[in-house]
Amino acid sequence: MRRLLTRREMLARAGVIGCSLAASPLITPMAFAKAPWDTRLVVIILRGGLDGLDAVRPVGDPAFAALRPKLNAEPGLDLDGYFALHPGLAPLMPLWRAGELGFVHAVSTPYRDKRSHFDGQDLLEAGTDRLGGVVRDGWLNRMLQRVPGLEADTAYAIGNDALRVLEGEAPVAQWAPEANLRISPQALRLAEMVMEPDAALHAALSEALTLSQDSAEDPRGGRAHQQIARFAARRLRADARVAAFSLNGWDTHRGQARALTRSLGRLSEVLITLRTDLGQAAWGKTAVLALTEFGRTARENGTAGTDHGTGGMMIMAGGAVRGGKVYGIWPGLAEVDLYDRRDLMPTGDVRSAAAWIMRGLTGVSQTDLETGIFPGLDMGTDPGLLR
Repeated sequence: MRRLLTRREMLARAGVIGCSLAASPLITPMAFAKAPWDTRLVVIILRGGLDGLDAVRPVGDPAFAALRPKLNAEPGLDLDGYFALHPGLAPLMPLWRAGELGFVHAVSTPYRDKRSHFDGQDLLEAGTDRLGGVVRDGWLNRMLQRVPGLEADTAYAIGNDALRVLEGEAPVAQWAPEANLRISPQALRLAEMVMEPDAALHAALSEALTLSQDSAEDPRGGRAHQQIARFAARRLRADARVAAFSLNGWDTHRGQARALTRSLGRLSEVLITLRTDLGQAAWGKTAVLALTEFGRTARENGTAGTDHGTGGMMIMAGGAVRGGKVYGIWPGLAEVDLYDRRDLMPTGDVRSAAAWIMRGLTGVSQTDLETGIFPGLDMGTDPGLLR
């Protein structure tokens, strides 16, 4: 039988591994797994490179204002006197006050320097310390492989893009909303081939795709990301204990103020929907992790956006997390403190934060986490991310 190519293989063979296709908001897979514990873990991949410096702004850093003179014209919401929340996340302030929303700043995967969406996402979802090698499955699937009594939860597969983070030997099922998109994958690839060499056209296409996601609706009612959150909550209230999906549109090369506000608004709706539809009992046992492949440049660029960077941020929510706090070691934004004098310096491994949360939720051993699930990881000291 002829083997179907993966998305990455198709693009690699065509020679068009580009920027905004990897960050395309038109591809939103979802997968579930049932597990024999009572806590819930939701992993959201934010494809495109979330600008953590804009989402949770270090306004107390004396160098911040000069780096972002235009991007932060609209003031944020004070969190702790040093960090301020982007206005697009304002609906989540009640979660912050309730201790159900937190952030881990200045973290990254081990990925460095080339700043490719595909490579960055591959390393994020593989959970390894380097690209390539013998590891072919995802870290979330490897965690499930270490849990006895695992079963596949019943679900439906719609579309053809899988999440690598859940690929592997452990049984999982897949589902995706039937969003009525107006552009075919073939047309999208052709547009990428034509526009990728031109930065302005590339940015325009990325913005157009983000706008198309805003209008994409599921035939059963509601926008696609809301349908995903509702479906996830239904399954997690029942037998499923692990869910993973992606939200796209975080590649903000230009017009970031508008584009990021839209994307953060969608993320806010997803988290609020999860909380509402899970109900207090299940939400109280839930941790949601939102991860991205890399951060963005500390300085805004000439088109009111930011470019691919290094240090980023993890968002966590849920009744099981110890929120109301911005975690991490802040490196500072003076030029000498920046990575390569352009990016936020990573001071922590995002895999460590995810590992400590999985350790607390599932009881998987630290040895398994550091050697099998996240090879090459030193988890360090428990930062106390869970209640």
